[in-house]
Formats: sequence, C-alpha cells, structure tokens
Amino acid sequence: MEESYPIIDCDIHQFLPNKEALYPYLSRARQEDMNQYGLRMPGNGGYLNGGDRGYRIDSWPDDGGRPCSTLEMLQTKHLDLYNIEYGLLLGQDLRGIPNMFDADFAADLSAAYNNWMIEHWLEHDDRLKGAAFVPTQNTALAVKEIERVGSHPDIVAVAGINGVQFPYGKRFYDPIFAACEAYELPFVIHTGGEGTFGQPTPVGYPTYYVEIRQARQMGYMAHLASMIFEGLFVRFPKLQVVFVEGGYIWLAPYLWKLDSDWRGLRRHTPWVELPPSEYILQHVKFTSQPIETSEKPRQLSTILEWAHAERTLLFASDYPHWDFDSPINALPHMPEQMMRNVLSDTARELFNLPRRIEVEPVKAAD
Repeated sequence: MEESYPIIDCDIHQFLPNKEALYPYLSRARQEDMNQYGLRMPGNGGYLNGGDRGYRIDSWPDDGGRPCSTLEMLQTKHLDLYNIEYGLLLGQDLRGIPNMFDADFAADLSAAYNNWMIEHWLEHDDRLKGAAFVPTQNTALAVKEIERVGSHPDIVAVAGINGVQFPYGKRFYDPIFAACEAYELPFVIHTGGEGTFGQPTPVGYPTYYVEIRQARQMGYMAHLASMIFEGLFVRFPKLQVVFVEGGYIWLAPYLWKLDSDWRGLRRHTPWVELPPSEYILQHVKFTSQPIETSEKPRQLSTILEWAHAERTLLFASDYPHWDFDSPINALPHMPEQMMRNVLSDTARELFNLPRRIEVEPVKAAD
C-alpha cells in the first residue's frame, strides 16, 4: 500500500484446541457421544489431497498444539503485528455443521461453539467479533440459535457455507433470513461442504485440490442467481449477504451476464423489478482473499472498477491458512477512497462497528 489505513479483517479462523473444549457447553450425553465417535463432521470434497497442515508455520504453537488455537497466538502473530482494528472470527473445525444429518446434534454443537467463542475469544479482546454458527438444515433450530445469541454485542453475523442442500434463494431458508434481518446480522457464506450432497462441480468430481479451488465460484454464482431470481432480496429488502473466500475478479462479467439474461427472460420472474446487478450492489459483498493477481497488477484496477469494489469488496486475510493475504501488500493498486473502503469503511458500516480511535493504521513497508 502506498498509504496507511485502518484494517478490518473479515476472515480469521480460530481453532478449537481439542474437542473437549466444547464439553462445558454440552450435555453429558453429548460428551459421551463425542468421546466415542468424535465431532462427526460430514465429508468435505473441497480439500481432497490438500491435506490438513495447510497453515502458516508461525501459527503452530511450540507445544505441538493446533494452529491459531489460543487468543495470545492470534494477538501476537496477527492482530498486534498488523494493528488490526477489528477481526471477524469464522471458526475452522465446525464449518460442516450445516451439513450434518443429525440436526439436533448440529444445533447443540452450534450453541456450544458460539458459547465457547464468546467466552474464550470475544470477551477477552474487543477487536474480535464473531459470526454465529447455526444449523441451517433445520430452520426452526437455526432461528432459535439466532434469537439466543443475536443480541450479543460481539456477534455481528450469522455463518453459512457454500455446499448446502438447497441454493440460498429457496424459500426453505426464509425463516433464517427473516431472523438475520430482524437482528440486523449479515449472512456470511464461507466456502466448504462442496460435494456433501452431490457432485462438487457441474461436470463431476475433480482429482486435485487445485481443481476444486477453481470451482468455488461456481457455487457462489449459483447461490447468487438463486437469491436474485427467486426474489430473496425482494422478500427481505434489508438483508445483507457476504461471500467469503471464493475469489472476486469473476464478479464483473457475471454482473453483465445476469443483467443480459434478465432482460431477455424477465417475464419468467416478474418480481425481479431491478437489474440483477442492482440487487447485488445493494445487498451483497465479497472478500478479497484469495485475491487474484496479474502479470501487470495495475490491469486489475479496471476490473475492480467494473465490479464496483468500493461498494462490494471487503478485506480478508484468511489467517492462519497457507494462502494468507497480508494486509499491507496483498491488494492491487486502488484509488485512495476505494482502498479505504475495502480495508475498513465498508466493513465498519456493514457490521455496525464503532471506529476505534486508539488504533493506529499500519505503515506499508518501503
């Protein structure tokens, strides 16, 4: 960065030190079940041969514990190092909750995780905010959890994942989105769960992790089309949605295609009164990591302008993953106001975060 700006990181993954960390928030029956069978997260087609050690070397503790599993580690290695104004915690171990076939167990794990996050992370550093996990496969249980924690001052979003049973525009999810709107909580969708309910790409199963990374945006495109043409934002005009870790450069041509197809086929969805791009600009945000690169980085400036990055893009580091994006040198060249919006101002408004005057923005290295 040529200048320095406050930084709000919209994708941080904190780990459970072990499954027993959840036991104080679970019944004895659930504890005994987990002792015997573990967390029982559903299979995930999204990582394949990517392995389970794809994390920054500095995020692993010396005692052999799990990466980013203590508040002190996150503070020292990330928050303090980059003077992060706010960081949004999106968890790591339990992102498969929405795809568990036992919805009651999913609800219990959601509540336990949310309580653990609040007690061990959010209440000890006012820079940290959390996205509440909910069992989206059962809307009544999901709404119950939103109502339980949605008023907590440090819960600023509700978390979902990409690979779910139905695209998010389906009316099945309406109770969840009604609760999000009522509590003024954005619905944050993270990649994951692809392949749980069928083929993870339109042409079948890939072989390598690098292939599935190219397919993430296909799921996001499908969810966006569903949200728009099924009238989600007509039914919930105050709802905000964030797509995390699915790339960004694809957005501009996709906006054009949505608008073009809508003009030719709008009689099928007469409730979609505005061009689809307008609904996206009003209701949808995307995170930067993993930010695409170019042989000539300034070429990206035009694409960022086409995608209205000053309104639609949020900064994310994805700490502590291997493809972490540094807050001070990962983003391409942008005009000053666009950079300020991407790094902090848009997220501050979206999540209703007060400005932290005492936080000094980090200076870019020469």
